[in-house]
Amino acid sequence: MAGALSKYVNAFVDGVEGLLSALSGDRHHQECIVEASDLVSAVLDSDGRLTTSELEGWLDDIGPRLEPPVIITPQQLRESDLITGKQTWLARPSTLFDLLLKADARDGARRANSYYDLAMRLAHASAAIDLVPSPDEIAAIDRFRTLLLSTMDAAGVPRPGQPSAPVASTATSAPSVTPTQVELPPERPIEELLAELDGLIGLDHVKTEVRRLTSLLRVQQLRAEQDLPVIETSRHLVFTGNPGTGKTTVARLLSQIYRTLGVVERGHLVETDRSDLVAGYVGQTATKTKAVLESALGGTVLVDEAYALARGGENDFGREAIDTLVKFMEDHRDDLAVVVAGYPDEMQTLIDTNPGLKSRFARTLRFPDYTTDELVRIFDSMSGKQEYHLDDAARARLMEVIEAEPRGRGFGNARFVRNVFEQAVSMHAVRLTDVASPSAEQLTTLDAGDIAPV
Repeated sequence: MAGALSKYVNAFVDGVEGLLSALSGDRHHQECIVEASDLVSAVLDSDGRLTTSELEGWLDDIGPRLEPPVIITPQQLRESDLITGKQTWLARPSTLFDLLLKADARDGARRANSYYDLAMRLAHASAAIDLVPSPDEIAAIDRFRTLLLSTMDAAGVPRPGQPSAPVASTATSAPSVTPTQVELPPERPIEELLAELDGLIGLDHVKTEVRRLTSLLRVQQLRAEQDLPVIETSRHLVFTGNPGTGKTTVARLLSQIYRTLGVVERGHLVETDRSDLVAGYVGQTATKTKAVLESALGGTVLVDEAYALARGGENDFGREAIDTLVKFMEDHRDDLAVVVAGYPDEMQTLIDTNPGLKSRFARTLRFPDYTTDELVRIFDSMSGKQEYHLDDAARARLMEVIEAEPRGRGFGNARFVRNVFEQAVSMHAVRLTDVASPSAEQLTTLDAGDIAPV
């Protein structure tokens, strides 16, 4: 009898065999079955334990396909070496993947992308056998994903989801915006969104955690497709860090990821803060807060400097906003994601003010300050979009300006760099005022004199 993995194994074997057969003209059926077996076994072995459900899933959908077929009991499988130790398979690209990748490098096709899509779906389906996939399984899938993508990069083969066209901002301002007023671009494929996430400068830990949350949600999605029990995975997050560290950018991408995975319906982002939520008179705060949250239904609301809601003491109306937020999250748990952001210590104080907040915000992502090199890359990205570039002396001066800026609480990070860039453009314009016919090079080059502390 076919089990939970059957259709994913079939899709992988048929899809990869089709790609290989088109290259060689020969059948590769059994090699693809072995490849599927290795992948499933590696994911199941990645946490060092094998549950009965996992063993039964392997015996239902892998064992009978092998030559010779493996027809044994779950206990015999547990005691064998058919699965144990297989996690190392995820540490290097397989021979079949390498063949497809080399062919892509020669003719510009995207066979490796197809392999990647089939392999990731089979990997997630393997983790979905148990009701709750282990963190080690999710981490192993993320490492496998990174391995395949970095191998594509090294071979000069485009990743899935690349190139992608620029996407207009989906951030809105509260509270005047309602869901029907927000015009959203078409839903984007998950790999395109993850490619954009991977392309962000710095934020390695944040990107890893978002990818792992995405994998966990994908696993639950696969279980739901098979009418299997699912656990409720909290979509609400705490973002901590200084201004300008990418919190809004990540929140916007996360809301689109939620949309693609069916976690929320629309996928827009509503940005708000205390001034939009708290009124000055009794009874008005709940109405204001509810209006903002209703505008975010079907998407994500980002409450910036959220700790300010708990600053005024017991009689402050900010507490009423917190209570309204908690109730709204409970009443609309299936169609709203909430991200609260601010400085680390103050955010912990906020979460501690209400037991409902503590139970609903199970994940905290810390956004570190950017390094000097990362801030220079951010400057390059900003200037490049406006067709400016730095000469060598200007680049050295920019590093000096960044290094001289205090990195304490409230450091502006990307916002600081944007201010430096905008000031540099102004100084560049002044510098060229007396040049009668500036060349294209002069019009686009920022020199050391244009770079100064803000």
